[in-house]
Amino acid sequence: AGARLVKSFVRAGREAERFDAANEDLNERTIRVQEFMSSMTPLLTLLINVGMVLVIYVGGIDAVGGKLSLGQIIAFTNYLLATLQPLTMMTQLSNTWANGLASLKRIDEVLDTEPEVKESPDALSAPEGGDVSFDSVDFRYKGDAKVSVLDSVSFGAEPGTVVAVLGATGSGKSSLVNLIPRFYDVTGGAVRIGGRDVRDIRQSSLLGRVAVVPQESVLFSGTVRDNIRYGKQGASEEEVVAAARAAQAHEFILALPQGYDTHIEERGGNLSGGQKQRIAIARAAIMKPDILIMDDSTSAVDVETETKIQASLKDFLAGGTCFVVAQRISTVLNADKILVLDEGRVAALGRHAELLESSPIYREIYDSQLGGGVHAD
Repeated sequence: AGARLVKSFVRAGREAERFDAANEDLNERTIRVQEFMSSMTPLLTLLINVGMVLVIYVGGIDAVGGKLSLGQIIAFTNYLLATLQPLTMMTQLSNTWANGLASLKRIDEVLDTEPEVKESPDALSAPEGGDVSFDSVDFRYKGDAKVSVLDSVSFGAEPGTVVAVLGATGSGKSSLVNLIPRFYDVTGGAVRIGGRDVRDIRQSSLLGRVAVVPQESVLFSGTVRDNIRYGKQGASEEEVVAAARAAQAHEFILALPQGYDTHIEERGGNLSGGQKQRIAIARAAIMKPDILIMDDSTSAVDVETETKIQASLKDFLAGGTCFVVAQRISTVLNADKILVLDEGRVAALGRHAELLESSPIYREIYDSQLGGGVHAD
């Protein structure tokens, strides 16, 4: 179930990239269709009205001359309208037909696209535990080979530790953690789990050990319980409640009209941003993964609740490794390791107190956000 959840995020991200590439071509086709329809509909309306005027005019002259009766003119007019109505409907349907053909071509392009990440024929299962290491990792997104997103990144994370990734926007934080579940392949170096290169691990096994909580939480139409249980199909009620408690979601869930049976609208439209994020965290936590990745997934939660979530998750995962991508420095104060990225390079690595003394970049971020008034426990 966890693998399916992570795969759904991966698939959505990759399809979004492909859709963006095909979007320009689709827009051109849509514009051509709309241009055709903008001229076709008025032209058809004009022809119908001109035809009616001619029928009445010519018929009126013949009626005055005694060649036609008034009843014949009315009958002919009714026959003409009855004939033109299906033609008008076909013109309106042509817009839907053209849009359908353009969408079909777009879908075919996505389905025919070869995945960038391919599984090795002799891939093995993922090793037990949450030991993660980056060994001189370089990374560039495909199609932008001149821009290096990550450059010679090396560090290790032992099981049971919380590793916070901090840095300015565009420094490569999300790209770094996305290499762990192998959403992308490195262009240099290696990412290893339990000493084994992720490229040598079966994707189903790898995704079964890794849970990802993105910043933009994806909730599905259904009950709160079903959304949490999606991370582990068949989970008991006790497991659902325990995961919700670990994510600091139990209290507000009980306050909902039907508690865990409250219906969530599509994409969580009837919940606040913080509530959606906590339910998404509970859904990942119920898997009890070896590696939990939280990509700025507490951005809509207050600092006090955020601190409680981190503390309870560390106990709940019992030996699992947690990677926390953060913009707020208050999120990382009590992390076992803080990795500071600057333009894709490791600018500093250590605990809060150490980095305050040794890293000018970390100290600058700290002073700009907290001004020295808050300290780690």
